[in-house]
Amino acid sequence: MPRPFSPATAEQIVGVVEAVVVRRRPARVQFVAEFSEFTEQQARAALDLATDLGLLSRDGTTYSVANPLCRFIVSPNEMQKAALLRVVLESYKPFTMFRERLSATTLASTAAQQTRAGLDLGAHREEIKDTLLSLGTYSHALITEGGGRYRPQDNPHENTLQVLAQACGNAAAAEARIREQLGPEATALVSREQVIVPLADALLCARALDPRGAVVNAGNAVESYLDALGQRLGAAGVAQAAGINGKLDRFAQTKALPRKLIHMGKYLGHIRNAADHGVDNDVGAAWAIRDATGLEYVFVGCSFISAVTIREGGRPPEI
Repeated sequence: MPRPFSPATAEQIVGVVEAVVVRRRPARVQFVAEFSEFTEQQARAALDLATDLGLLSRDGTTYSVANPLCRFIVSPNEMQKAALLRVVLESYKPFTMFRERLSATTLASTAAQQTRAGLDLGAHREEIKDTLLSLGTYSHALITEGGGRYRPQDNPHENTLQVLAQACGNAAAAEARIREQLGPEATALVSREQVIVPLADALLCARALDPRGAVVNAGNAVESYLDALGQRLGAAGVAQAAGINGKLDRFAQTKALPRKLIHMGKYLGHIRNAADHGVDNDVGAAWAIRDATGLEYVFVGCSFISAVTIREGGRPPEI
């Protein structure tokens, strides 16, 4: 039986993985397609290829992150994205065979046909060629020489690993800064994966002048925090409410949080909506997010979580 092969571009792989990372819980094809602005057919093919590459895992109709390095794909740093793909391609048999046959034949179509036959891939030769060339050139594992000819990149693989090592160092520094901003009490209480890591990713986005990415990541962290808080306080319906503002409305209804903290959180909810919801009918356009707003949003999110944690612990109110 032929081995399944899903044709997709490198940009589509990056797009669907980013969607699943941002979701931070199992994602369906429909969500990924809407988030990435792909058709459902394109999203499904890219998700399946990302699964074959070991970036995602599939459970029925949902996809989840399978490789912790995927968090670096949400960075605006294109070198990090390319480095991540370059690393995973080294263990992807269709690509390594294609590169080997490309060196031997110098012809991409011939290399694709030989790879298809050698691995019994269930796709047309041209689909295999286009997909592997896209992955190879995007990740700089292959170099175009013009005239439809390509060759393997001669640069040492260690250069790619150095890019990822630097990204890991930056991520660790950002996480340490978030822990400091939250304070020891909140840091000990919240989920690292659901709150601290997305806040750290948000800080990295803000530093890279990607304010929209900063707001989206930090907003996800705040929403996850509110879900967990609702469970601890027994606030009915928080997990089912949509968005930060919807969850805060449930806290207000049950008087589980004082109004000052509700209003502080509402700032986070409204800025997140401006960043994430496209055209605003009130102004007839989508809101641009200033660089300063992206950075401020991350720290206000930390302050909000810290202030609520202090309140939850029964200590004198701070804001």
